[in-house]
Amino acid sequence: MNQKFTIAVHGGAGTILRSQLTPEMEQQYKKALEEALDEGFQILQKGGSALDAVEKAVISLENCPLFNAGKGSVFNSSGQNECDASIMDGKTLAAGAVCAVKNIKNPISLARAIMEKSEHVMMNGVGAYDFAEENKIEIVPDDYFFTQHRFDQWLEARGTGVVKLDHNIHTEGKKFGTVGAVAIDSEGNLAAATSTGGMTNKKFGRVGDTPIIGAGTYAENGICAVSCTGHGEYFIKAVTAYDIAAQMKYKNSSLNEAANHTVMRTLVDIGGEGGIIAIDKNGNAVLCFNSDGMYRGVKSSDGTFFTAIYENEV
Repeated sequence: MNQKFTIAVHGGAGTILRSQLTPEMEQQYKKALEEALDEGFQILQKGGSALDAVEKAVISLENCPLFNAGKGSVFNSSGQNECDASIMDGKTLAAGAVCAVKNIKNPISLARAIMEKSEHVMMNGVGAYDFAEENKIEIVPDDYFFTQHRFDQWLEARGTGVVKLDHNIHTEGKKFGTVGAVAIDSEGNLAAATSTGGMTNKKFGRVGDTPIIGAGTYAENGICAVSCTGHGEYFIKAVTAYDIAAQMKYKNSSLNEAANHTVMRTLVDIGGEGGIIAIDKNGNAVLCFNSDGMYRGVKSSDGTFFTAIYENEV
């Protein structure tokens, strides 16, 4: 099959202002996005699966302390790091998700193990940890997740009762910290994966849209693959990832039409801020957001390769 293969990634959306991001920081973010794209693209280039490509790209972003997932995860109200993640195979509609897990180096790999090695879609907390141990998913100590700027964010929020969206405390902006990847392989199979550390100072076992299939992640062959980043409560209410697929499936909307309707109208109407990355059955990518910026990038077999942060940058 001579299918165009493509991968897209995101590292969060929100109020990302040029005036608040130094050229050095901008280059660091773009380099990290490029590395994630390259990791996934190499798999696609060798005829590998979209599923392997999105997992590999998300692992790259989870291992980077710049993003609120894996190593760079924010602290909850108890001063701990709790992670959520999900992955979906468009070929079979198989999916795996994990929420509120601690000490898992790469939550996306645990989500995939749940998809492939259990009869379930979602596991949480201690049970998910036990499953990780049984399946030899890498477990790391608490201090692996420690980054000074995340700890400073938590110190600022601690005791206030305020839940903070991921943002750089040295800026006026806010960033919705999630990472994700979507891909289509040379066989036309679609896949999506999303991972997050949630919200700074979150309480009561709060779970956002990231691990919820249809809200933060969705993939279906012949339609599209979607990964979301934003204020999760609104993405859950709007069933954002599936809403885009449903418009394409039942209204014959193009990916661009569906994504723009959902992100720029449906979410905006209920007060939801953030964005999505998506790929359709033809390997076309759409990166759409209603915030001031979104860390994002695309790499395709047709030669397309870019990373961007701000609106109208590409």
